Amino acid sequence: MCTATAKLDDPIDGFLSADEAALGRRFIADGHVIRSVEDTAALDRIRSAAAGHAARHLGIAAPNDVGGFLNRIHEQLPVAKLNDLRLAVFNGMNAEPWFRRSYFALARGAIETLVGNELAMQRRINLSIQMPDDDSSLLPVHADVWSGDSPFEVVAWLPLVDCRKTKSMFLLPPAANARHAAQFGTYSKGTAEDLFRVIEPELTWLDIKYGEILLFTQNLMHGNRLNREGETRWSMNCRFKSLFSPYCDKRLGEFFEPITIRAASRLGMDYRHPTGFEA
Repeated sequence: MCTATAKLDDPIDGFLSADEAALGRRFIADGHVIRSVEDTAALDRIRSAAAGHAARHLGIAAPNDVGGFLNRIHEQLPVAKLNDLRLAVFNGMNAEPWFRRSYFALARGAIETLVGNELAMQRRINLSIQMPDDDSSLLPVHADVWSGDSPFEVVAWLPLVDCRKTKSMFLLPPAANARHAAQFGTYSKGTAEDLFRVIEPELTWLDIKYGEILLFTQNLMHGNRLNREGETRWSMNCRFKSLFSPYCDKRLGEFFEPITIRAASRLGMDYRHPTGFEA
């Protein structure tokens, strides 16, 4: 587990524009923001490609109704074969040379406002597929910082279909998260399910439509439950962090890769003092 020790009295600097400061304040207060994607063509390309990889894995023609095909993928195969499909789409998408650049384009402005403009990005973008009533795809309540993620990371969570209620994910708001974290020792002998039952009344379920993207801090407790909505959830997630902020177990060059190094940083990292002038 990694912790950050510095504290800022006013985390929103007066040098930011009014819009930047407002977005930052909302993110700190709520622990997340949901925004329309900034590049709809990139989003449509990502979803169509995911559906194309799924169709090829199933040996069927690419669908005309991409959204309907993804929502009803549970009609095409049993849960027992779901992970094979997920891996086929995951590997196929991450092999596409345009994929990560397009994913970044979906929320570039918001990410640069919240995280910084010299960024490290997760090298392989995750894919989650959760069929209705499938208990093999559950993600119990957790915070990523409990298991080796840096507290400086922000997750960009992208639905490929409309996600609502149990077809989506839950997040514990910052104030409640801080209160429960302060008494975490009282939960030490229980299970993740016990913890969920304690925090359940305070959880926020995030309803997100196709065409929107969620940015959230994975310092907060979050997870999902059994999907009772009758449709399959397809979502992707990817972590971004400031290139020069502290890392934890997930290191630069292994889990993360630099994507926007500015000229002055390149020059600084390459600089070597001249030799031969030492006293």
